[in-house]
Amino acid sequence: MAKASRGCCNADSFDSIPFQRIPNVWLKPGPDGTSLDDLIAKVEDGVLIDGRGSWSIDHQRYNFQFGGDAFWEIKNGRKTRMVTDFTYNAITTDFWANLDAISDQESWRMYGTGGDAKGQPTQTNSISHGSPWLRIKKIMVGAAYS
Repeated sequence: MAKASRGCCNADSFDSIPFQRIPNVWLKPGPDGTSLDDLIAKVEDGVLIDGRGSWSIDHQRYNFQFGGDAFWEIKNGRKTRMVTDFTYNAITTDFWANLDAISDQESWRMYGTGGDAKGQPTQTNSISHGSPWLRIKKIMVGAAYS
């Protein structure tokens, strides 16, 4: 049993070597009464990305690209048509610096994935992230409209 914290360093079994892993991160909800519709209302031209799709992130967790499960075009503060094949790219520090608004506790959800599949030989640990809706400005988004 460890006598001190190893931070985010752990292993998938007793006989595996521990190494740095992604932390389980939960974002605190925004002010009461702030809904997804409130976040959308202040977007002139954007994309609503729902769910977790494909992802690619460098080993230092600095540059990344993520997708989603479903996407909607936002025009003049209104969610319009469904669109396809979106990804967003950013540098982690820029992404969080451009966090513009967060919805309230009503929309907070726990999300997770079966594993992060890291290491040589590969280890797999489940990870979780809890979050309300976020509005991020000035982020690079790529698309192929349907």
